[in-house]
Amino acid sequence: MDGTIFDTPDSPSLGGISSIDRNPFELFLYYEARLLDLRKFWDWKALFTEDGAYWVPASPKQKDPFSAASLFYDDAQLMTTRFERLEHPRIHVQSPQSRTAHMISNVVVEEGDEKKGEFLISSSMTMTEYRQDNQRVFAGYQYHRLKKNNDSFLIRLKKVNLINCDSAFEAMALPI
Repeated sequence: MDGTIFDTPDSPSLGGISSIDRNPFELFLYYEARLLDLRKFWDWKALFTEDGAYWVPASPKQKDPFSAASLFYDDAQLMTTRFERLEHPRIHVQSPQSRTAHMISNVVVEEGDEKKGEFLISSSMTMTEYRQDNQRVFAGYQYHRLKKNNDSFLIRLKKVNLINCDSAFEAMALPI
């Protein structure tokens, strides 16, 4: 697990690390997705480490969120700002509010250091968003850098690689 927290494999490993049970990671990812679908944004933010980040690159080969613009790059402070704006009664981009459904599959433990309690998990994802009689679908694969926290995990990095990340998008207000 060398390099920066933004480094993720260019190709998947065959089945991941078989000696590490992936079930706890799957349950955590399902829980995270459910929080987003229920619009429990503050609870979702609480899943992150103090220095944790949420990143959606704007190009397929983007190496980090600092050398080029991203679709999203939120640290704790930007998450707070985003969620305060989403709660504001006059935010037009979410009036009426979107409804979402996240689907998570193909969960793989890519890297793991059980002594340090640090893991890199990959998965496929789809988020369907419905708002004002319009439905749009976001699909891709995601990486979670997780840190063991008692019986669960905290997120150091959530990186979502959308399959159409370099397309033009209408305003995106919600985490994917």
